[in-house]
Amino acid sequence: MVAEEQALQREARKGMTDEEAEFSVEASLDNQVYLWSDKYRPRKPRYFNRVHTGFEWNKYNQTHYDMDNPPPKIVQGYKFNIFYPDLIDKSTTPEYFLTSCPDNRDFAILRFHAGPPYEDIAFKIVNREWEYSYKRGFRCQFHNNIFQLWFHFKRYRYRR
Repeated sequence: MVAEEQALQREARKGMTDEEAEFSVEASLDNQVYLWSDKYRPRKPRYFNRVHTGFEWNKYNQTHYDMDNPPPKIVQGYKFNIFYPDLIDKSTTPEYFLTSCPDNRDFAILRFHAGPPYEDIAFKIVNREWEYSYKRGFRCQFHNNIFQLWFHFKRYRYRR
């Protein structure tokens, strides 16, 4: 199992740039009771997620920072890859739900639901508006038992 885990990590890190980092901040969900738990043993799916960070070169940062002294990095997007190899009903696509955090409005809870035998899994992410265009890198697909949700945040340009 250890060699399999290492092979999975190597494959998942392939193509990772300096602007990306591994992301695994899980949010706790309430104890859930599944109707199918007597038939199948509930388990969490495997996942490999990335967070895309970078600099925002707005007017303020251009005036006060330069490449030798860069501004603080901000989160620009996420890539979620969740593996569902043993999904019972392969005709239903896994889905995601986005809810804001009750204690902090700057964060949101992104919950993934697939069905038996997998439990729901949730992650705490930055609460900003998403860019849904394919050209900007949005991807939401379930292919080869892997659910991929990739998105970047909208960038707002200040114009007078």
